[in-house]
Amino acid sequence: MYNYLLLNVGFMVILFLATLKLSRAGLTRRPLLLVLGILLLMTAVFDSLIIALGLVTYDSSRILGLYIIKAPIEDFSYTLVAGLLVPLLWERGAKK
Repeated sequence: MYNYLLLNVGFMVILFLATLKLSRAGLTRRPLLLVLGILLLMTAVFDSLIIALGLVTYDSSRILGLYIIKAPIEDFSYTLVAGLLVPLLWERGAKK
């Protein structure tokens, strides 16, 4: 039950830690929020399309049941983590 949620707990911990690091890294928030918004919108549209076409299905007993369009809410954790982690890693690489 709620297997995808348990999997996403790890991603949420990473997201929380990345957010703390981002605030210290000096990354500006406005561009970051703009990119996150675009990524989340694209995730909602394309995940919903993939699900509507039947390419991907989810066992309803393993997800929370909250959807954005047709995409389960659990799909968005990967987008959030990548949207925060990639700029952080980029900044760290640029400083070395």
